[in-house]
Formats: sequence, C-alpha cells, structure tokens
Amino acid sequence: MTPTPSGTTGTTSQGSARNYAHDALDEAQDKLQEMRHAVDPMVDKLASNAQKLARQSMDMANQAKQKAQDSLSRYADVTTKYVAEQPVRSVLIAAAVGAAVALLVSSTRNHKRY
Repeated sequence: MTPTPSGTTGTTSQGSARNYAHDALDEAQDKLQEMRHAVDPMVDKLASNAQKLARQSMDMANQAKQKAQDSLSRYADVTTKYVAEQPVRSVLIAAAVGAAVALLVSSTRNHKRY
C-alpha cells in the first residue's frame, strides 16, 4: 500500500467501499419495503376470499346436513306409521330381509373359503 499525502494507507478507499455497501443495503431495504407494500393488499384479499369460501362451504354442509336429517325424520315417521297400520306384514317383511341378509353373508363366507 502506498501512503497517501495525509499519511494514511487506503482508509479513504475502505471508507468509500463501506459507504457504497451501506448505500446498496439501504436501497435494497427500500425496494423490499416497496414490494411488501405492494404484496400486503394482495395477501389480505386472498385471505379474505379464502375465509369467504370456507364460510360458504360450511353453510352448504350445514344445509345438506339439515336436509338429510329432515329426510331421515320423514322416512322414520312414514315407517312407524306403516308398522302401526300393518304389523303382521311388517314382521314378515323384516323376516324376509333378515333371511336375505343371512343368505348373502353365508354365501360370501363360503365363497372366500375357496
């Protein structure tokens, strides 16, 4: 290193390099802030849309659940009324269905053994 007229060895070049690095860092931070200000509203809008979609999905699921419960209740009422009006026929139907299920289960077990 060559001494400068003031007697220092390269301190001015180190200082200017350091200043350049600080300026570059400050500029990068400014750009990052600008980008963040541009991106934040988009992220907020996406989050809001996602929440709205989740709310709509929950509402649709609740409506489907309510319809299923109403249908099940209606069918249970109709079945109860039919059994009360036709007890013998209901017992015969239940016995036939039970026999058919037993036959299917037995057939399936025998089929799996072979």
